[in-house]
Amino acid sequence: MKDCLFCKIIAGEIPGNKVFENDKVFAFRDINPQAPVHGLIVPKKHMDNILQCDAETAAALTEAVGEVARLEGVDESGFRVISNCGRDGAQSVNHLHVHLLGGVQLTEKMN
Repeated sequence: MKDCLFCKIIAGEIPGNKVFENDKVFAFRDINPQAPVHGLIVPKKHMDNILQCDAETAAALTEAVGEVARLEGVDESGFRVISNCGRDGAQSVNHLHVHLLGGVQLTEKMN
C-alpha cells in the first residue's frame, strides 16, 4: 500500500533500524521502545492485521520471532510477543506486526 508507514520502511523509502530481513518478513527496532529490546516484525506482504494473516505468513512471523530474539540476545532470558488488532486493541499502524519485548524482567500486567 502506497500510504502505509511499514510498507515504506520495508521499501527503504523511510529509514528503519533493521534487525533482520528475509524474503517474507522485515524486522526493525521500535522508535518508541517500551522495553530495552523492542522490535517490530512485519510481513513484507501488506495485510492490515492478524485477522488477515494466512498460515504461511504466520509461520514466517513465528520463525522470525525466534531469529530476532536470538539476534537481540533475549532468546534465553525470555521475551513477550504481542500483536495489537484494531482500534480498541491499540493498533497504531494498519499493517500486521508483532512486537517483541524483552531485555528486562517484564511484569504480568498487560495494560
